[in-house]
Amino acid sequence: MTTARRRGPDLTEAIMRSTLELGQEIGYAKLSIEAVAARAGAGKHTIYRRWPSKGALLLDSLLSLNESALDYPYTGDVMADLREQIHAAVDLLAGPSFRPLFQALVGETQHDPRLAAALNERFIAPQTAKTLARLQTARDQGQVSPAFDLDLAMAVLSGPLYFRLLITQEPLTHQYVDRILEALFTGMGTGA
Repeated sequence: MTTARRRGPDLTEAIMRSTLELGQEIGYAKLSIEAVAARAGAGKHTIYRRWPSKGALLLDSLLSLNESALDYPYTGDVMADLREQIHAAVDLLAGPSFRPLFQALVGETQHDPRLAAALNERFIAPQTAKTLARLQTARDQGQVSPAFDLDLAMAVLSGPLYFRLLITQEPLTHQYVDRILEALFTGMGTGA
């Protein structure tokens, strides 16, 4: 008995799920399109038609995880909202399951300008825009000073996280996130 090949969204989902599973099992360096194709029940040419590189496939696979989990809540308390969203991001991308894959993806962008542009366009820029919008709302509502520098706040929030994730490879914990938030709002002022 032969099984029917998957098509369309089912095949795409199987390919991305297989990419993440294999990446977790054997690491990005050993991950191959051929292995993903075999696990997903797809032809390697099908994968290459959809994704120009292993890095592009990993990017789509990571983005398929649950991007809506990275949306900001609007509780009226900017610090609580930032805390909840950044905790979710840390849990998703810096947890033991996907941290090595996200690190590998960022490393791959250093050698692949198209992948770097795609990561920025599809993940970094949208997440930055969400954070800036949340901070702007807080500024408009008087939760932070009118002089609160939104771009600098974004750099202060993201810099320490990426430093630990990519350079020192220390754990990214909720407590560390909370310390960053306290430093940001203490140092840049929350009063109007």
